[in-house]
Amino acid sequence: MAAAQPGTQAVKQAIYWMLRLRENGHDAALQQQCVQWRAARQEHEQAWQRVMQMHQDLDLRGIPGAGLALQTLETSQRRLHRRQALKLLGGTAMVGAAAWLGRDLDGLSYWTADYATSMGERRSFTLPDGTLMQLNTDSAVDLAFDEQQRLVRLKQGEMMITCGQATTAQRPLLVQSRDALLEGFAGHFVVRQDSDCTHVSVGTGRVAIHQPGSGPLQWIESGQNWRLDAQGAQRLQHVDMDAMAWSEGLIVTRDMRLADFLAQVSRYRRGYLGCSEAVAGLRLSGVFRLEDPELLLQLLPQTLPVRLRQRTRWWIRVESLA
Repeated sequence: MAAAQPGTQAVKQAIYWMLRLRENGHDAALQQQCVQWRAARQEHEQAWQRVMQMHQDLDLRGIPGAGLALQTLETSQRRLHRRQALKLLGGTAMVGAAAWLGRDLDGLSYWTADYATSMGERRSFTLPDGTLMQLNTDSAVDLAFDEQQRLVRLKQGEMMITCGQATTAQRPLLVQSRDALLEGFAGHFVVRQDSDCTHVSVGTGRVAIHQPGSGPLQWIESGQNWRLDAQGAQRLQHVDMDAMAWSEGLIVTRDMRLADFLAQVSRYRRGYLGCSEAVAGLRLSGVFRLEDPELLLQLLPQTLPVRLRQRTRWWIRVESLA
């Protein structure tokens, strides 16, 4: 049986560590942090070994501007277009690396996206037609706006679209996810692409679902939440998290399992965040601010009978008090 392959996020983190060490290899504390990150999960070590092999095969030492590339990874993502960042990293080398790593670096699309956010970042953009688009953490979008169409392609992550009623002179506003083509009408809605499905939540207005082989056109009305996957479209009668709250910098939960809550928080921070089986099913309801995920986690023992086991700032496990 073939060994499991590291996921996109793990590979991106391994590249991040490689570039940090290239710039500050003498920093003993940084070296130890990298060792701890690798030891936290088997997937991290697998990603590290693959990136190191890529480094040897491609001789990334020859990439010009490595220092600037590191700044791009850490902070300049807010200021530079992702295609510019790709050039800074050395387009030929990185594309070759992607081919070598295969499907596990589908996340390289992040660097070539028209609009994107890094982990923990949320941003708002005004599209050429005046539509407002908000991107949640670690998201990437491409646009195809021309005389024939207004198409937004969600490559990864989550976004909120706020649009007006299209005039007769405008093309329909379409959003393409992996699982369906959506058509938005006056209002606002959220689309989140998970590993196995797409979630769509409509705040105001309505959204049409164009899904191959799904039969008649389906509509998502105001206040509804739907799940779309290869089997079709399904309306969700119960949701344990407010799908719109992230746009205000919040996580709002309603009787949510602790394990699911931590999975959501993990989207906004680096490193390992998990819990023991003993506490995974504990339920949580409340309003939590996303601006400081570490502080958010420190509040959990005030709400639930749990404690935080923390090895480093990158490794936190929630366990039972007992």
